[in-house]
Amino acid sequence: MTLNLILANVQAATEAFDINGLISDLAFILILGAVTTLLFKWMKQPVVLGYIVAGFLASPHFTYLPSVTTEANIDFWAQIGIIVLLFSLGLEFSFRKLVNAGGSAVVTALFIVCGMMVAGFAAGSILGFSRINSLFLGGMLSMSSTTIIIKAFTDLNLRHRKFASLVFAVLIVEDLFAVLMMVILSSIAINNSVEGGEMLYSVSKLVFFLIIWFVVGVFLLPSLLNWQRRFLNSETLLIVSMGLCLGMAVFSVACGFSLALGAFVMGSILAGTSFAERIERITVPVKDLFGSVFFISVGMMVNPTIIADYWMPILILSGVVIVGMIFFGTFGMLLTGQSLRVAIESGFSLTQIGEFAFIIASLGMGLGVLDAQIYPIVVAVSVVTTFTTPYFIRMAPPAARWVESHLPQKLHFLIDRYSESATAEQSVVKELWRSLLKRYLWRVVLYSMVLIAMCIITQRYLIPFALGVFPNWGRLLGTVVALFLMTPFLMALTYPASKNTERKRLRECNAKFDVPLIIMTVVRLLIAMMIIVYLLSSVYSMAVGWTLGVLLFIALLMSYSKTVKARLSKIETRFIDNLNERELRRSGAKNSLVPNMHLAYMTVGYDCPFVGEQLKNSGLRSRYGVSVSSIQRGNNMIMVPAAEARVFPGDILGVIGSDEEIQALLPVVEADNDTEAPPAVDNVRLTSVRLREDSPMVGKTVVTSRLRETYEALLVAVQRSDCYIQADAVTVFAPGDVLWMVCDVDRVKDI
Repeated sequence: MTLNLILANVQAATEAFDINGLISDLAFILILGAVTTLLFKWMKQPVVLGYIVAGFLASPHFTYLPSVTTEANIDFWAQIGIIVLLFSLGLEFSFRKLVNAGGSAVVTALFIVCGMMVAGFAAGSILGFSRINSLFLGGMLSMSSTTIIIKAFTDLNLRHRKFASLVFAVLIVEDLFAVLMMVILSSIAINNSVEGGEMLYSVSKLVFFLIIWFVVGVFLLPSLLNWQRRFLNSETLLIVSMGLCLGMAVFSVACGFSLALGAFVMGSILAGTSFAERIERITVPVKDLFGSVFFISVGMMVNPTIIADYWMPILILSGVVIVGMIFFGTFGMLLTGQSLRVAIESGFSLTQIGEFAFIIASLGMGLGVLDAQIYPIVVAVSVVTTFTTPYFIRMAPPAARWVESHLPQKLHFLIDRYSESATAEQSVVKELWRSLLKRYLWRVVLYSMVLIAMCIITQRYLIPFALGVFPNWGRLLGTVVALFLMTPFLMALTYPASKNTERKRLRECNAKFDVPLIIMTVVRLLIAMMIIVYLLSSVYSMAVGWTLGVLLFIALLMSYSKTVKARLSKIETRFIDNLNERELRRSGAKNSLVPNMHLAYMTVGYDCPFVGEQLKNSGLRSRYGVSVSSIQRGNNMIMVPAAEARVFPGDILGVIGSDEEIQALLPVVEADNDTEAPPAVDNVRLTSVRLREDSPMVGKTVVTSRLRETYEALLVAVQRSDCYIQADAVTVFAPGDVLWMVCDVDRVKDI
């Protein structure tokens, strides 16, 4: 009876959810994706374009092939693809990279995004699109494609040029702006208006939740992962990381945001841990699979009829992207003090749109505010700009030379002077003041957000729960518990963010810093007091809040304790260590053994020059001056490895050395260029070559012919007359001999 009931339920579920259709659709699009991917690889074009073509072939708009049975099935897989793609972008993002990108990247990215938003909105309005469609169009046209740019730089061997590093920094900031833009556009679409108050509320809510997620995640996740490190093999780490990704995505929706935002935030939190490289490596197949389905779903939206009808808007928008990105990218770089040549090269590299344009378009379609013709238009613009990207990157140097030769001498002098002044090193006083101000702002913002979050939790959950358990004393009990938990953070907020020595040095250098330091102290104290007053006022009344709040605040100031401050300092140190765990582990800054000697951990890349070598032949000690204390290979740990131990890709080396030695060794050990498939070996096979009278091999022995060194050929046998000779080192080649070799056929044609 029970078995029949189970079978009946399974059958009912199958009928409600067409599992056969789901699998058949997935199989169909993946087969098409495989074929087009191979074709586009052969054509040396980005595989993203191949996925879009595969989507078009699988769509109802292409009648020569079967189409998918249910587009909802593909939408389901595509949503997972967006989540995994944003998670992967988060892993590549990390807050450390954002800090390292610096203010110049933020200014440039902001200039580009704002400029392209205005240009896209204006172009959409001129083309007759509605206000909301033009707004989404501006968002789609403002984000360059990280995937396409990396592919182009790799193909053109430009990844190590100065402008390439600046472009990557801008792309990192653009990723963050794209996430913010998705939230803002969602708010505008839902409210069907661009009200300043509503937008400010949405942005403030987003910033608040981002900071809370960031603080809690950084404080807890690295410690939990390190605690369970011995159990985290590739399988369990994949399950844990994807579980955290999807869990954060669901929690993000519960907080009123999108799935993609939660996935991005979790990826950026994990990016700071020492597991980041492993997580990136093991999630690549998942990202590639579901990412391909997402891009195929994008291709399914391509309607040739719409493209034919809107060919003029497609060309216009492609021109807007190319010209706008060059203009805003170049001027954004100039604003931050880059030279004219570097600015032009950077601007010419950003002339395309890609994955975020599709994600924003999918968001608009999902919210029901984007017209059907916009999606295929944007896809067509992306295809056009993707094809033109390598050509514009190649055009940058001659364009820079042309501009430099035609630019008025006075203007050229002003640009050079501005660049020199903007990039000049600042005085010690300014650097000290900037460091102090940055630390002050971070402390005030983080502690304030944590305290506000605790106030909200107290109002919504703690007080109602306490009243349910203790109707008479619940309000008082809940308030006391909340204040007790908030006390450490309130103390941390009231304590100065700067050290006594720093304040003393600033005052000695210039007395004008006295007033700002006093104002900063007053602001900190006022914020702490207002948070206490706000909590008590929300629970009781305004009068009780102010009266009791001020008294409690005074008591808080009087309870200054060096012990409490020391414990708070330890908590802050742990937070900062967790935030920088990945870099600290690589540099060895937290593993000081003796003065100027550290223990650092680095992962061996596939292009490391001593891969496969024994430690005694690697030159680690003789050339770089470091010692290897351990080798972690998968789940196996080799402590104090012998000189005969070999080094393989993926090994984690524990290396002891000075700061300079470790920093010099890092790029050598972690050299990795496995983003592309290995070169084809179709020409390498067993082949035969008959020696002519004038062959350079005639009269030489196997040794003196240097077949291996000169032609990279392996001699298998020599056919003389009708007999096969197993040639040895002294065998002499004669005219008419047939050499059987394993080699590249093209390299031995002249033998």
